[in-house]
Amino acid sequence: MFGFNFDRRTMYIIAGILLLFVIIQYVANPSQLIGLLLSAPGVLIAITFHEFAHGYAAYKLGDDTAKNQGRLSLNPLDHLDPIGTLMLLVAGFGWGKPVEVDPRNYTRKISMEKGEAIVSAAGPVMNFILAIVFTLIYFAIYKFASLSFISSNIGGIILLLITSTISINIGLGVFNLIPLPPLDGSKIIMPFLPYKAKQFFINNEQIFYIVFVLLWITGLAGTIITPAISGISTGILNLGKLIFRL
Repeated sequence: MFGFNFDRRTMYIIAGILLLFVIIQYVANPSQLIGLLLSAPGVLIAITFHEFAHGYAAYKLGDDTAKNQGRLSLNPLDHLDPIGTLMLLVAGFGWGKPVEVDPRNYTRKISMEKGEAIVSAAGPVMNFILAIVFTLIYFAIYKFASLSFISSNIGGIILLLITSTISINIGLGVFNLIPLPPLDGSKIIMPFLPYKAKQFFINNEQIFYIVFVLLWITGLAGTIITPAISGISTGILNLGKLIFRL
């Protein structure tokens, strides 16, 4: 995602409360911390490439705002939002530090609205590409690595890191496709909405922010996107099996 018009302090307060409950769960069950550590590399990869993709897409469309701010970088420190990163680690969904763009700089070959849709879509698309790449790596290891390596502690940890990276990228990509502000999906659907629906969406943007927050804090967002995550995961898994004939 690359735009927060909603009061970020409100988002941080809500995220902080959710994090507190999650941390309490981890304290009560320390063994879950191992899973948290294994998911950390996947989180860094998912957020870094997601935000980089937003900035790079904007740059290719003629806007150098992200480039001037040093966001055309694969250094995770340039893209991590503290609360959003922790949420992705412990809750399975979150966000990076939003990439600033200026649609007025986009090439006039397309409308600003379509440009925003392309830039918004770049983040989730990058996550799905990464999920496919790591799935292929996973199956390549199974296909060509020795059984002794796969069954070893090191091999097991590597495979767990890869599967975690796949899951996190799919989760982040799907979550950001929810068509509600401040998520990427809210910009992606704009060019496809009828004029009256578009105006209603724009005029009631704050209401949609509230809807998003309610879906988020009640856990309904996770319930809504779970079928999509499962479907995409199955599709990518079958693709890997087909390619490596497993």
